[in-house]
Amino acid sequence: MEVMPHLKLRDDLGIQYAILPGDPARVERIAEQLEDVEELEFNREYKSIAGTYKGIRVLAVSTGIGGPSTGIAVEELARIGVTHAIRIGSCGALQKEIRLGDLILVQGAVRDEGTSRTYIDSIYPAIPDFELMNACVEAAEEEQIPAHVGMARSHDSFYTDREDEIDALWAGRGVLGCDMETAALFVIGKLRGVKTASVLNTVVEYEDNLEDNINNYTDGVNATVQGEKNEIHVALEALYRCSGK
Repeated sequence: MEVMPHLKLRDDLGIQYAILPGDPARVERIAEQLEDVEELEFNREYKSIAGTYKGIRVLAVSTGIGGPSTGIAVEELARIGVTHAIRIGSCGALQKEIRLGDLILVQGAVRDEGTSRTYIDSIYPAIPDFELMNACVEAAEEEQIPAHVGMARSHDSFYTDREDEIDALWAGRGVLGCDMETAALFVIGKLRGVKTASVLNTVVEYEDNLEDNINNYTDGVNATVQGEKNEIHVALEALYRCSGK
């Protein structure tokens, strides 16, 4: 038996399906939609639980903020036998029609971050597994959950001196929203044989105030709270559909 150095999970856990929030606190909210929940480990930014959804065992493992810590999580999950992993994260919208709490189902990611480039040249695409992403789309459609399918941009900082300019650039090229983890998830997952998808909850509308909306999200007083519940449900349902059960 081997224990992963960062996740602290054993390689004999025997669970193939994982949901990857960034925030460790979100793991507790995933637990609300699972049965037979078991707390596993909490080391650094990596909090993990196991539970059951419609008869399949699912891991929930937080990844922290950004590509580097997400990359570590994907690497170690692959080593313990995880075959399917869906990120459930938050994002800022880059199109005006996307409202707070709407989901973005990521069809491909702009690799405007450093982690994936440490693995392979930037001409290599950051794309999800088709079957897993399609299962997310179908789950959202069947539940009539507000969702948009398209590209996201992954980046390394909220606070550069050119944020408005950069956002306008990518908005004009049809990118739907921004996060910090999806590109690393897609690229490393593909290289390590893990099927991946990314479901993002809009917590900042385009040309809105980042800090005001993040504070509202933390306080749990607006539509983003429902968006989080929706993204958890979509991810769990997609994993179930791809399990063949």
